[in-house]
Amino acid sequence: MKLPTRKLGRTGIEVTQLGYGSMGLRGPKTWGVREVSDQDAEAFLNLVLDSGINFIDTAPDYGVSESRIGRFIGSRRSEYFLASKCGCVYTQHEDHLEIDHQWKKDVIQRNLETSLARLQTGHLDLLQFHGGDAETLERQGLIRQLVEFRSQGLIRFIGISTKLPEMTKLMKLGVFDTFQVPYSALAPEHHQAISDAANNGAGIILRGGIAHGGPDAEIKRPALDDVWTRANLDELRPEGMSRAELILRYTLSHPHCHTTIVGTCNREHLAENISAAQKGALPEDLYQAIGQRVAELA
Repeated sequence: MKLPTRKLGRTGIEVTQLGYGSMGLRGPKTWGVREVSDQDAEAFLNLVLDSGINFIDTAPDYGVSESRIGRFIGSRRSEYFLASKCGCVYTQHEDHLEIDHQWKKDVIQRNLETSLARLQTGHLDLLQFHGGDAETLERQGLIRQLVEFRSQGLIRFIGISTKLPEMTKLMKLGVFDTFQVPYSALAPEHHQAISDAANNGAGIILRGGIAHGGPDAEIKRPALDDVWTRANLDELRPEGMSRAELILRYTLSHPHCHTTIVGTCNREHLAENISAAQKGALPEDLYQAIGQRVAELA
């Protein structure tokens, strides 16, 4: 069974509703507790494509993620929509990766050049500001800079990874083809903003769409677990459906979820995510019941 697809807003590109977020491929001496070898990264990236996923999100400050994508699936470039980011300043120390975001033309230029080289491609399908506010991006001429990249054929579309309240101001600029926004059943604050952006023609990329796996996650997120517990979502969960499946399918049920980038390097988790995505949206009554319970907590 194929993965469901959606048009990514005004880009007109058909993307799989289940995308792949590659931060987990960042490699050693970065942050977090997981490390993935080159051999495993190569096998996993090819498995992602073999499974039918055609949207991959990365960033210059995700360690060796971009390099691994270029080395291991660069030869399959025509099979996926490739999104990266800019505004990224990073310093590799002996034991960790230090990350900052700066809104300067030379940083943006360097990010694009580095990304194209690492990813072994002549263009990015989507270049996203990795944060930033509307006033600064305009004042520094950075939006014009991305428009120039587009006219040169170095990028196809312009996007931004953001959140409220800044998202509202950014939408008013009318220049972004896509918005990357956090959203899940356990963190639904952007529900209406997502619809507003989509209704204006923007493509929607959701991050955090599986809420790190919910209460069953290897790495605990107490704030998210607290929402699950207080809303008593286990009471609503159908027999045989995992917590992670319920959360992911809730995200996919948002009428304007064009793609949600789920990051994993675990084959079993990938298979579970694909199975959940193939099942599609939750039944409407279950979707509404979950939303109501979580809303009542606010």
